[in-house]
Order: sequence, then C-alpha cells, then structure tokens
Amino acid sequence: MSRHKQRSQMKAIGEINVVPLLDTTLFLLIIFMITFPLLEFSVDVSPPEFNADPIPSDENNKVISLDKNGKISFNKRLITLAELKEELVMIFARDKKTPILIRADGNRKYNEVMEIMKVVKLAGFKNVSLITLAEE
Repeated sequence: MSRHKQRSQMKAIGEINVVPLLDTTLFLLIIFMITFPLLEFSVDVSPPEFNADPIPSDENNKVISLDKNGKISFNKRLITLAELKEELVMIFARDKKTPILIRADGNRKYNEVMEIMKVVKLAGFKNVSLITLAEE
C-alpha cells in the first residue's frame, strides 16, 4: 500500500497546473489592450521645423492661410470654409493644375488644418503643399 501511495504522490508532482498561468497571461493581455491606445494619444507632439525645396514664386499659386485666431484667408482676404469650397471649385473648373498652398499657425489644432485639406480635396485639387518654417 505504501508503494501505491508513493506512486500517486509522484504523479501529482509531475503534472503542472497551467490554469493560473493562463489567467495571468490573459489578465496582462487585457491590461495592455486597454492602456496602449491611451498611451498613444497622451503624447504631446510639437511638429518639427522642416527644410524643403523653396516654393517657386508663381502668380498662379493660391494660398490658404489659417491664422492664430482660427480665421481662414484665401489670397489675403477673409473667407469661410463654405466660401472657400465654392471658390476652389470655380478655380478647379478653370485650371485643374493650379498649385494650392496651405499656411497654418503652429498653435492651431491639427483638425482645423485637416478640414481645410478636406475642402481642397473635395474641390478636386491634387497639387497641394503645406508651408512650414525653415529649420534654423
């Protein structure tokens, strides 16, 4: 009888219970799935200055500016997004290759610049450039 008891004790030692290991693994997986998206959007980003080729001075260029107060100007006159879209559609009908330049104050929200780019795209333009400050 002691021989049978010793064999069952050895069998119990040879088997590893993986349920706690799986529970811990799934718990960590859930924690990472919840916290990773939060970490991505909590980073404070300041866009860098960029050295690009100089923009050729062309009287055909159309410049859209977004100032620090959020006001949009098109060729040096204040305009709304709806008016901007109408004007861009008319310009696109005349000349599809007109270069569009977008200038925005560095303190404006990314979403506001994207709204302007969306209006330009909906008007049909493909030749769009963002104007940045030159690196020091």
